[in-house]
Amino acid sequence: MWQSTKTADFSLLLVAFIWGTTFVLVQNALQSLSAFSFNGIRFLIAAFFLTIMAIIFYRKQWERPTKRTLMAGILLGLCLFIAYTFQTIGLHYTSSSKAGFITGLSVILVPILSLFILNIKITRYAVIGVFVATLGLYLLTAQDISAFNKGDGFVFICALGFALHIILTNLFAQAHSAIILTIIQVTTVGLLSILSGFFYEGWSYDSELLFRQEVIFALLITSILATGLAFLAQTHFQQFTSPTRVAVIFAMEPVFAALTGYIFAGDRLSIIAIFGCLFILLGMILAEWPQKERFTENSIEKK
Repeated sequence: MWQSTKTADFSLLLVAFIWGTTFVLVQNALQSLSAFSFNGIRFLIAAFFLTIMAIIFYRKQWERPTKRTLMAGILLGLCLFIAYTFQTIGLHYTSSSKAGFITGLSVILVPILSLFILNIKITRYAVIGVFVATLGLYLLTAQDISAFNKGDGFVFICALGFALHIILTNLFAQAHSAIILTIIQVTTVGLLSILSGFFYEGWSYDSELLFRQEVIFALLITSILATGLAFLAQTHFQQFTSPTRVAVIFAMEPVFAALTGYIFAGDRLSIIAIFGCLFILLGMILAEWPQKERFTENSIEKK
């Protein structure tokens, strides 16, 4: 079981790496498409890709989903949609640095909500790891210390959405087919994004911008790697680890984003930001350290 946990944690770290390194691609694409338009297209392409993948490689699991599987997938998709939507709305009223830090607060929300929803007790070292990773997030992203505004509140709802998605994935992963569950949730996000685009944006965009090379490239990479394969990996591997460890591992996403920006976009990393990256890495190590001997057959330590 320890080997499975180690493999799961490494795979989830790879997911965080993919999300972090594609952040620049998403930023560039959003200069041509609105957030709802981009997410709608991105998630529906991912759903199509996963459906083809399921038909070819998962024929034994490819069956009509039960009502429970359908509801579980829709609920996961709703959490993701809420997270992406309120992050986008919040960014209209607050700075990207504050939004990055508040989104990262899901690291704290996951163990708290896990205690009440899943009755999972967090270990002492995991508590320290969460605290250290949160401090690292602050050093890396929260240079802006302006007063709390409504945009910050919207982004906090985003953090809550991501936290609930991690917790509910842990709850549903062992009871349902990972590929079917992932297809349903990404389809849900795609359809809700398309509908939101019609209602709030009028779905008006320049077709020439849509077919720009950088936009097509960003859509393909984020759809297949950062959406389809990434959420499939998360759904599959979360059954072998705990929600708190997943949250701390995913806190590495802004670290990978900062490093990618530094290498490819010419962004500058301050000394404080570098220390922030190191603190997040240390927090991840601390959250991992004591679990080797403590993981039970169900991959989580319960009260």
